Amino acid sequence: MKIAALQMVSTTSVERNLDAARNLVAEAASLGAGLAVLPEYFCLMGRSERDKFAVAEVPGKGPIQAMLAEAAVRHRLWLVGGTLPLQSGEDARVLNTNLVFSPEGKQVARYDKVHLFRFDNGREQYDEERTIKGGAKAVAFDAAALRVGLSVCYDLRFPELYRSLMKPPCDLLCVPSAFTHPTGEAHWEVLLRARAIENQCYVVAAAQGGRHENGRRTFGHSLIVDPWGVVVAMRVEGEGVVIGEVDPARIADVRTQLPALEHRRVF
Repeated sequence: MKIAALQMVSTTSVERNLDAARNLVAEAASLGAGLAVLPEYFCLMGRSERDKFAVAEVPGKGPIQAMLAEAAVRHRLWLVGGTLPLQSGEDARVLNTNLVFSPEGKQVARYDKVHLFRFDNGREQYDEERTIKGGAKAVAFDAAALRVGLSVCYDLRFPELYRSLMKPPCDLLCVPSAFTHPTGEAHWEVLLRARAIENQCYVVAAAQGGRHENGRRTFGHSLIVDPWGVVVAMRVEGEGVVIGEVDPARIADVRTQLPALEHRRVF
């Protein structure tokens, strides 16, 4: 199956972001993608961390969710919808949620981001726990013949989450992200390649990539990695589509030649 990572430079306008996402999904479909992944916060990069509260949707209802379902149907592909804010039942926090829609427009998976980012280098400060309620479980789904595991951005630093997704083993791991430029420059590619190597599967990482209206700079470098850790496609910055293919024979060859998943021991 051909897969696509959709890189965005999302704005403070939900409407503009949804239009940009529609165009990127259409481009991915025109290139033959059967599965496309949008980045974290594809629908909004607000000026304030609290801007997401104004657009947070009820699960199963709202214009952001409707756009994802409609795009999946229109282009007959599996759409991994980056993240959007969903109401959590708490006044002070929302969920940062990754929804997946089938080519029939049915929601087939929901993953609430588990690991919440905190960072302070003296110039940039982030603390997601102030506005986001963390999820509590790992989620995978079947897209045709592929087993696909879900994660979001900061989750990338926690290999135990990905190990939990390998029972049964996934063919593809999705990592919609909005990595900061300092952390991305230091760690992004090496972590993605490590997750692919240790789990002997493909990884697709769709990122925010550029300077946003709120002043934030995200790292970009949306990419696809194969089970041997080879980067097969990448886009450094700016809006665009990264296309590649999940080859089941490649996965089988790697796992046969080096049966590391069979050798795992848990202590």
